[in-house]
Formats: sequence, C-alpha cells, structure tokens
Amino acid sequence: MTLPLYRKIYQDLERAIQSGSFSSGSQLPTEKELADTYQVSRITSKRALNELETSGYIYRVRGKGSFVKDHLPSPMHQTNRILFLLPFMKDLSLGNFTEGLSPIMQANNLDVLMTTMAYLNHKNTEEIIQEFDGLIYYVQYPESHLDLFAALAFKKFPVILLDKKIYDLPFPTIMSENTGGGFSATNYLIQDGHHRIAYLFGQESLPQSVRQRYLGYIQAIKEAGLDFLTTIEDKKNIQTHLIDYVKENSITALVCENDLTAIHAMKLLKEAGFLIPEDISIVGFDNIQAASLVEPPLTTVAQNFKRLGQIAGQYLVDSMRDNQLLDDKKIPVALIKRQSTKELK
Repeated sequence: MTLPLYRKIYQDLERAIQSGSFSSGSQLPTEKELADTYQVSRITSKRALNELETSGYIYRVRGKGSFVKDHLPSPMHQTNRILFLLPFMKDLSLGNFTEGLSPIMQANNLDVLMTTMAYLNHKNTEEIIQEFDGLIYYVQYPESHLDLFAALAFKKFPVILLDKKIYDLPFPTIMSENTGGGFSATNYLIQDGHHRIAYLFGQESLPQSVRQRYLGYIQAIKEAGLDFLTTIEDKKNIQTHLIDYVKENSITALVCENDLTAIHAMKLLKEAGFLIPEDISIVGFDNIQAASLVEPPLTTVAQNFKRLGQIAGQYLVDSMRDNQLLDDKKIPVALIKRQSTKELK
C-alpha cells in the first residue's frame, strides 16, 4: 500500500495550504520545482497540481503558474462512523466479515452501521457524506446505485468494495482469489481420477466472482487435456435439468459456483437415487457453516472472510486518513477436504 508519488506531493501541498503556509492568492512551486524537490518526473508533479485544482484548492494560469484560491473547500467533518452495506443481512452465502473488521474499527474509535442496500433508497450523496466518514460496500450488482457511487467518487469520499469491482470507478476492491479457487477445486477432482467434471451454475446471471471461479475450472480442465468441459451455453441445462445433464454426459464430479448451489445439487441427486460420493463427487465454494453440517459433509473452497473484513477495514482507515488511492487486493483461499468427494479407482 505504498503511497503514489503524486499523492505525496498532493498531500504535502494540501497540508501547507490548509495550515496557511501558502496563503490565499500565493503562488505554488512550479511543476519543474516540484519535480526537482521530490526527485520525480514533470508528469508526476503536474498530476499533483491537477489534482489540487480538481479538489478546489488552486487555480492555474497559463504561462504564470498555480495559485491558492480565496475560498478553499471545507475539510470533511468527522463523524467517527462508517457504513457497511451488504446485499442481504441474513444471506447464508456471506461469511462473517465482522470478526476481522471489528478490531480495526475499535482500534480507530469508529462505529459501524451494518445494513442492506435498501438503506440507499432513502439517502443521497450529501447525506452519506454528512453521516459517515467512509463506506464498505459488498457488491452484488455493480450497476446498482451507480449514480450515487459515482458522485461519491467525484467527492473523493472513501469507499472500499468487497467481492466485485466496479470498473468505471476508482474504488479499491478486496476479493478472494476466485480463479485460483476454481482451479484448485477442479484440479483436486482431476487428481482423484475424474475426467467427466461439470461446472454447476446456480443462476442464469454470472457475477464477476462466479465468472472468475469458472475460468479457474476451465484452466484446470485445459491444462489436464480433458475432453469434457461445461460451457457457458450449458448452464441453463444443468441448472434446470441437472439429473438429465449428469446422466447424458456421464458426469462423475461437479464443481459448484458456491456452497448453496452444491447443497441444492446434493439434494436433487439424492432424490434421483444417486449416492454421494459413490456415484458423483461434489465440491462447493465459500465454506459456509452449513457445508460441514450436510450429509455427507461438503468438500469446498474456503474464503477467508475474517481476512477480507480485516483488509477492507484497514484499507478504509488508510483511505480516510490519507486519501490514498489503493490497489486492489486478492485474498488467498483454501481447499477444505471433506466426505462429498471420492477418488476413482
């Protein structure tokens, strides 16, 4: 999380302006002077000055330089509260982020309001900024409330995304290593001797995280040189006609987009007379609590929800403190081997 050089220049000048070291109407160092002082390129120093202009601290006159404005933007007041938005408060597919988030918030004397996306139906950008110092957003649909989040980005309000990236906005995203997890799940089945491995989608839409897991599945299948592969076009068939799909394609193992999908598939297969794992092996993704409680207990890829919450909290604190532009971060996953899979002899 190294601070970009232009942000270092920006922050130093911002503090100097706010403290009065550069008073109203005074001229700032030139791009060349800043480049020499900080040992950076002219492009870097120019970007810092452009950011100050965009933030309302300075105005620039062609051929003359950069000058401090008479009326400076008001610094954001502190509320010592952050907003944590989740798709559904009781969604079993979402793990316990608060175990990692709470210690970070407590150490920084911050309260957390955890609620659902419906909260935004009655709030506008200014109200969010007035009531909170920052926001953590578990993204379900990247297009939801896009106007509000775009406005927050323009205001440079600290926002950290979980699980999915909104590519058109500059918010850092903390996500699990979904592609690697999909690869690990599939490769584990391949090592157990399975050659007819299907990927099971739980819904018609394919969120980023599901696409990434599916790409890991494809990578493992291709690297192993296997003939059978579930394609995107197959997903409706295996979702609505799972039993027929398994029989027609002689499937011996399923990689499922998440644990809930895997548990539902186990139920359908049992009702159709299949034995698990004797007839078909199943791997899930998430390691929700129910994964260890079903019969047989589900082999799955565990997301580290504690670490996700911890990193999201630290990113938010850093963003609130220094207005940093932070890089996306992927958190490693782990394969949890239980009794829903079996080695083929």
